Parts: sequence; C-alpha cells; structure tokens
Amino acid sequence: MNRPLSPALAFAVAAAGIGLFSIMDAFMKSLTLALGVYNALIWRTGVSAVFGFGAWAATGRARPTRRAMRLHVIRGAITAAMALLFFWGLARVPMAQAITLSYIAPLAALLLGALFLHERVGARVIGASFAAFAGVLVVLAGESRASLGPEALAGSAAVLASALLYAVNLVVARMQSQAAGPGEIAFFQGMIVTAFLALGAPWLLAVPEAAQWWKILAGGLLATASLFLLGWAYAHGETGYLATTEYTSFVYAATLGFLVFGEHLSPFTLAGAAIIIASCLYAARRRDIAATGPDSAVLMLLPRKRTRR
Repeated sequence: MNRPLSPALAFAVAAAGIGLFSIMDAFMKSLTLALGVYNALIWRTGVSAVFGFGAWAATGRARPTRRAMRLHVIRGAITAAMALLFFWGLARVPMAQAITLSYIAPLAALLLGALFLHERVGARVIGASFAAFAGVLVVLAGESRASLGPEALAGSAAVLASALLYAVNLVVARMQSQAAGPGEIAFFQGMIVTAFLALGAPWLLAVPEAAQWWKILAGGLLATASLFLLGWAYAHGETGYLATTEYTSFVYAATLGFLVFGEHLSPFTLAGAAIIIASCLYAARRRDIAATGPDSAVLMLLPRKRTRR
C-alpha cells in the first residue's frame, strides 16, 4: 500500500474526501434537526456500515489482522465520542464559532504526528497551518453576534473537546491506513461506531419517518466514500501534511451555503477564505515527504502482545 507517489496526489485525494464529508455535514444538520443528535448519528453510521461492507467486499474482503482490529476499535470509539460532542455543541453555538474551534485539530495533529509517528514537521507546513488558522480568526472577527445564550460556553467546550479528539483521530487514521485497506476501514468504521452508539438504543433509539430515509442513505453513502478516499490518502502521505486539507472544509461550507441556501459572504469571510486557500496551496508545494513506518507508533499506543501482522 505504501508505493511512492506524488505528495500532491495524496493531498488532492484527501481534499476530495473532506469535500464529501462537508456535503455529508449538510445532510447531518438537517437530520439532527429532525431526529435529534443520537438518532441522526446511529442511523447514518448504520447505513455507512452497509455501504462500507460493499466497498470491503469489492476490494477482496481480506481478513483483518489483530493489529488492524485494535485500530478499528480505537478509532471507532474516538469517532463516536467526537461526533456526539461536535453535534451537541453545534446546537448551542453559531456555526462559524464551531468551525473555528474545530480548526485546532490539524495544528494538534501536527504535534501528535511528530510525537507518535516520528514524522518530520517542516517550517513550510507549520507556517501554512498557523497562517490558515489566522484566516479562521479573520472570519471570526467578522462574526459579531451579541447574545449566544446561557449554554454557549458548554457548547464551545464540547466542540473544543471534539476537535482535540479529532486530532487524535487523524493520527490513528494514519496508523490504521498502514494496517488495512480503504474498504476495510470504511466498513469497520461504520460498524464499530454504530455498535458503540447502540449501547444507548434501549433508551434513545427511534425509527425515522419515511421522509428522512433518503437523507440517511445519502449521508451514509457520502461518509463511506469520504472514508475510502481519506483512508487511501493517509496510506500515502504524512499526517501533518494531509491534516492541512482540513482547512478546505471552510471553503466547501461557504460554497454550499451560497449555492444551496443563498447565503452571502461578508468581506471578512472572503478575506479569511483567501488566506486559508493560499495557506493550503503553499503547504501542498512541500516535496520532502519521507516514507515513515507506523510500527513504533502502533507499539506505543497498543498492547505489546500480538503485534505482528
């Protein structure tokens, strides 16, 4: 899986995966308003598991190794907590504020990638990440909302915690992509997240109305395709490098908001978007991508027994 190829190709595939995730978020926002956070997540991830199984079967359905299964479970648990926190917080703070807080994830991923995966963090990528974050601050400066409600602080804390979990998720995704194929990752991601959420089913589960099922199916398909693309990209590029693609989600969100909802962008938003795009393009010019092995990182995060492939 770790064939040498152009870093720009891995970057482009990761950015496409983020784009599909951004479209999926639009479906999830509608589902969350209609069904609530728990039911929107469990039904969408359940459908994602079905689509993921198809992708896994189409790529050979190889039996997962012990190492891969441990990583699937770890990432599934992280993803379940991360998603619940994010959508819970999103209901209590403005969208721009939630997205801004979530952008700390790529910066944290840079440090985690260097710490656990021994990846080089060059000046170009560090500079581009901080420049992109500065672009987010420009956008936030234009979003002057007076009253956010009494639960805004709790919502912000939830989104911040979700962003930190997402940074860990990015690092685990890099290790996971070294131990399993994209189809396997897509299937087990959906299945394990659904299994964790199912623990609350006796108290929280409700069957959606017929009018919501097309959104659930669309969201599941988009999530599976995104995981497939991101799994492939992270198998061929470093975590800190590919994490900068997360900043493109703002561009996707702004475009979807204009085309679908007729939302007009303020000068602050346009200026911030320009900084983010320029920063990502600057980071994408990096050429000194070294091949790194995940074995030492896996040994650090997982039990020492049965670590062979």
